[in-house]
Amino acid sequence: MALLLPVGERQILVQRAQRSVVSLRVHRLLAPSPDMPSATPSDSATRAPIVPMDSVAVADLPRSASSPFFERLRTAAAQVNLRAPDPRQAARWHSHTIGGVRRRLAQPLTFTPYAAVQPCSARCGFCSENLRKADGGVPASRLRPDGTYFDGLAHALRALRGVPLSWSLSGLETSDDAGWMLQLLATLAAAEASDGPSVEDRVLYTNGAGFAKTGGAILQRALQDFGLSWLELSRHHHEGATNQAIMRFRPGLEISDQAVFERTARQLADAMPLRLVCILQRSGIARPQDVSAYLSWAQQRCGAGTVVFREFSRLDGSYRDNATARYLHAQRVPMDALLTACLDDAAVSRGWTVESLTEGYYFWNLRLRTANGLSVIFESSDYGAMHARHATEDIYKLVYFPDGQLCAGWEPGRDVLLDTRSMQEHADA
Repeated sequence: MALLLPVGERQILVQRAQRSVVSLRVHRLLAPSPDMPSATPSDSATRAPIVPMDSVAVADLPRSASSPFFERLRTAAAQVNLRAPDPRQAARWHSHTIGGVRRRLAQPLTFTPYAAVQPCSARCGFCSENLRKADGGVPASRLRPDGTYFDGLAHALRALRGVPLSWSLSGLETSDDAGWMLQLLATLAAAEASDGPSVEDRVLYTNGAGFAKTGGAILQRALQDFGLSWLELSRHHHEGATNQAIMRFRPGLEISDQAVFERTARQLADAMPLRLVCILQRSGIARPQDVSAYLSWAQQRCGAGTVVFREFSRLDGSYRDNATARYLHAQRVPMDALLTACLDDAAVSRGWTVESLTEGYYFWNLRLRTANGLSVIFESSDYGAMHARHATEDIYKLVYFPDGQLCAGWEPGRDVLLDTRSMQEHADA
């Protein structure tokens, strides 16, 4: 799970909503107030409602990631997509029994079959998989599946029969092991076709490594047959050497080469909707001019229809001060400041129009469209808000881990809804 969302989830949860196309000449209305912090960095397939702002009391909004700039955007936007349901909105919740316990599941909802068959092909310094909680616990990235993984996954999916959700394929790098990925897709497709959940969207988050190898075309065809809604392809700078310094692909991987990446991206874009994802950081994309150059490259050289710029997720006090946490602190590019600077730079934002504003259960994002038709998403997320949501009795996220546990969040052993290995051991006894 890259630091996103959108974990990041780094995550899949914004609808191709109706436009409230507003000229970005309103950017002067959104300029930061004197007390705003100065510059000092798409989880989503949604069925979230689009709500006219004058019909929603400010106190009713879900306050997922506190941001003075977002508050100003919200006052200027005619409509906002509310990803997190109000507890009083019965239609936004799905009731379902899991492991003998009646649960209330937020809508929309995503399910991640955590991909940890081997260490990731990239070694990004900001990867959330390397954050460590102060209260300990086994990191998900250290878990490795055994031969019972897919049987357990199928069992967990049967337990979710009829639940409306979307596949969010992330964790480590699913495409690193082609055989694993093909078996995963087959298991999910079989659940859809028989006694599993009711699936709305199918999204893959990837660094592209497996698609640049021999056999990458097989994976591409498998995703097409799977009905992938879109693919989110990570690339954190438009220049190959700078990107390699950030992502640190392991030696010998073709995807690290700039020409190979561009060719792979174009092939994927020809086969399915492609979003390029760029995590903002001081050593990469950090200024309006960087944003402009990246957008031109993504559209012209890679064929992307959408570009997502994500800020490092904001951390709460539950994380230890390790190398990853220090990287986030040193390299952070604040979204509020960068987005304001882009809107104030006429050479960068000329022809941009606002399409929608979304507030999720731990993120917010602004969707724009350029004069050339490229969709652009700026996104900010807050892990403190995510943990607060997960601490309630309500379910906002489903993750199936290699140890056979289905959990309501990204931490193995916490908020366990179903333990498929324990159930199998009990059946065999």
